[in-house]
Amino acid sequence: MSEQRHALILHLASGGEPLIFSLSERSAKSLTSRLPVLMASGGVDTPELADGTTAAVNFGHVASAHLDTLPAHVKVYGTPSKRSHGFGATTE
Repeated sequence: MSEQRHALILHLASGGEPLIFSLSERSAKSLTSRLPVLMASGGVDTPELADGTTAAVNFGHVASAHLDTLPAHVKVYGTPSKRSHGFGATTE
């Protein structure tokens, strides 16, 4: 069975396309219980993404947010990359 890929989907109050972040397993577990509190308070959080980076999210600007599962072929913010050059290159 393949590893489950977690996503945080944010719909901004200003409109436009949703922002989608690939979350680490630990961050997805943590946000499951805290997401309603962050939305209600308009708090700021820095979830860890699947590629080891973080993203600062000001929930005061988010109209709705939910957690979901990403299909295997989808690439979004925080998706681990094996690229060795160009934008999003890793320095291993």
